Amino acid sequence: MILNYIWVAFFLIAFIVALVKLLFFGDLQVFTDIMNSTYDTARTGFEISLGLTGVLSLWLGVMKIGERGGMVEVFSRAVAPLFSKLFPQIPSNHPAAGSMLMNISANMLGLDNAATPFGLKAMQELQEINSKKEEASNPMIMFLVLNASGLTLIPVTVMVYRAQLGAANPADVFIPIMIATFVATLVGMIAVCLKQGINIFQRAIMGFILAMAGIIAGTILVFQSMPQEKINVISSLAANVILFSIISLFIAKALHRKVNIFEAFIDGAKDGFKTAVSIIPYLIAILVGIGVFRASGALDFMMEGLRSLVALSGMDTRWVDGMPTALMKPLSGSGARGMMIDTMKTFGADSFAGRLSSVLQGATDTTFYIVAVYYGAVNIKNSRYTVPYALLADLAGVLAAIFIAYLFFG
Repeated sequence: MILNYIWVAFFLIAFIVALVKLLFFGDLQVFTDIMNSTYDTARTGFEISLGLTGVLSLWLGVMKIGERGGMVEVFSRAVAPLFSKLFPQIPSNHPAAGSMLMNISANMLGLDNAATPFGLKAMQELQEINSKKEEASNPMIMFLVLNASGLTLIPVTVMVYRAQLGAANPADVFIPIMIATFVATLVGMIAVCLKQGINIFQRAIMGFILAMAGIIAGTILVFQSMPQEKINVISSLAANVILFSIISLFIAKALHRKVNIFEAFIDGAKDGFKTAVSIIPYLIAILVGIGVFRASGALDFMMEGLRSLVALSGMDTRWVDGMPTALMKPLSGSGARGMMIDTMKTFGADSFAGRLSSVLQGATDTTFYIVAVYYGAVNIKNSRYTVPYALLADLAGVLAAIFIAYLFFG
């Protein structure tokens, strides 16, 4: 329901801003820009969905091999102690646990193309045990909030863009990003636990939090003294080795069980194609809403208003220059990336604004895109409190990013 209100708000605010620009500032182009944005973003939504078709077919085919071979069941048992606490409504050893683990792991490694199919598979499996088919269940909400918090161990993409734009040390944002994204995930998880009445002091949950803190600390210690080129090579190698090892394990386990592997892959690939087609309307809807909001100038108006308020309060306004990235990230990953690049080009990659925008880009994920695609894939109409709690995690990541940027970069 909240997506409905947000989508309508995008159009109403965009119309009001555009009307003001036309009547009071004589901007004859604004409505043309808005309509052009609807065509462009609708085409973009279709192209993204079309691009996902091959990836979804590949990975859902692999997942079907893992499912029939029993490897997904092995993963489910491995995470059962934690997931039984975070997702108490999921039956023990249910395949959804394995799919969710694969999705979260792929996100942590920065493997976006692999993460989405695993996430969609998890949603389909969660929908099977959902008693209210048009309403998001508690496990779905927990999974979506964790997903939208954007926990990433190695933000290679951000560092590559910084290198391309002339940063003296492109990896100087590595530690700040890891801290900020961990804060976002922690806040999102704790908030949903409190909402759903889950005791966060259970041994499995506290163990997970401490383990994640340890992994992040260890990763920081390993990578902090490495040059940028070496970080890129090692992180990319590690991610791809892990990914191909998973595929090989799935096939080996299926061979051991004498599964018809090719047939299993084809069956899963067919599901991938159907899933890709089913998300097209939802993806186009959310992207068109975002595009209209941007093209009207409403986002620019918000930024200038925020800068004026901050200046009136006597606070340092430098952090406002990074806010376009923060505001765009929940709406559009490519839009936020464009904002980050524009900020670095305008102020310099090593400026405070340039570094802050880089940290903000890596701190959270594309909440509205994730909600639209994942819920759209299983025809969820009522997202309940998913969006507010996911945005709470985003807000925590943004505030942490600003604080850490001042701490690290002055």
